[in-house]
Amino acid sequence: MKHKAIFLASAAAAALATMAALGQQPAAEAGVKGVTFLGEPVSADDIANGQRLYAETCASCHGINLDGQPNWKRRLDNGRMPAPPHDETGHTWHHADADLFTVTKLGVSAVVADYESDMPAFEGVLTDEEIQAVLAFIKSRWPEKQRTIQTRITTNREGKP
Repeated sequence: MKHKAIFLASAAAAALATMAALGQQPAAEAGVKGVTFLGEPVSADDIANGQRLYAETCASCHGINLDGQPNWKRRLDNGRMPAPPHDETGHTWHHADADLFTVTKLGVSAVVADYESDMPAFEGVLTDEEIQAVLAFIKSRWPEKQRTIQTRITTNREGKP
């Protein structure tokens, strides 16, 4: 996490400008308290960087407000599912951190064999630290109840406190 903090420090100003442009709450007001990744606390800088990266790489499908695509529970004509919301109304918080990281980096089929999805793998597009920052931002937007449940799921899956 120390390496990530050094890397993210240079992005703080750009992230704040992006947050203002998006009309969203600054990360410090969005509920940094209780946000962890694999049991490690996440800083406000990590979340701010994640918000900027989310806007650049995820929002076009998952929505600027993390609300997903319309009718996200119904299959598209191509047989695939629309992008789900990443807010508390979706199912993202039902998954352990390691699974969320793997899906983002390697694609859904890395976790669910032979699953075809329109979501690209972000390996080579985002670094591991950037993926963690995006996930931290998403988690920061969940109510405390969902964060608590998701932390418990991660703990049970990972065997970490």
